[in-house]
Amino acid sequence: MAAIITLLVLVLIAGVLIHIYNKLVRSKNQWQNSFAQIEVQLKRRYDLIPNLVTVAKAYLQHENQSLTAVTQARNQALAALQAAHNQPQNPAALAQMASSEQKLSGALQGLNVQIEAYPELKASENLKQLTEEISSTENRVSFARQAYNDDVMDYNTLRQSFPFVLFASLFGHAKDAVLLQFKDSELIQGTPKVNL
Repeated sequence: MAAIITLLVLVLIAGVLIHIYNKLVRSKNQWQNSFAQIEVQLKRRYDLIPNLVTVAKAYLQHENQSLTAVTQARNQALAALQAAHNQPQNPAALAQMASSEQKLSGALQGLNVQIEAYPELKASENLKQLTEEISSTENRVSFARQAYNDDVMDYNTLRQSFPFVLFASLFGHAKDAVLLQFKDSELIQGTPKVNL
């Protein structure tokens, strides 16, 4: 009888440990998938930017500084995204990604100012379509970042909760996941201004 009770206790302990392990893995996979969704949207944005520069280049022949700034900022943001992809738990990599995104948003805002000075460019159907696509992508990035941060918070809470905290390090979950924090970028179209 004592052997049966001992066996049942061991099976129960093994079941709890398996449950803890699986729950931690599932939660980690969730935030990693959420980061992948951010990557998809940012890559989509990066793919649209050269098209925007090409359309604007025909009209902004004397404004190469803005076009160069956008291209350089895009390339830096793409490199920072790749670095963050390789090290998603590295706070420095995520901070560099956030900084690069802010620089890219600033460069796009500068380009937007240049575009405003050229009514024929603003009226271009290609430009309208591209700015709409980029604006839509900006919204998708914001939603993906929100989902990522929610999943990171869930993972960190789970990892720090009892009884998970007792076994998290043992199962390879020694560190909290890092939130992705950067200022919301202005859309290329800018924020509408209302004058009363």
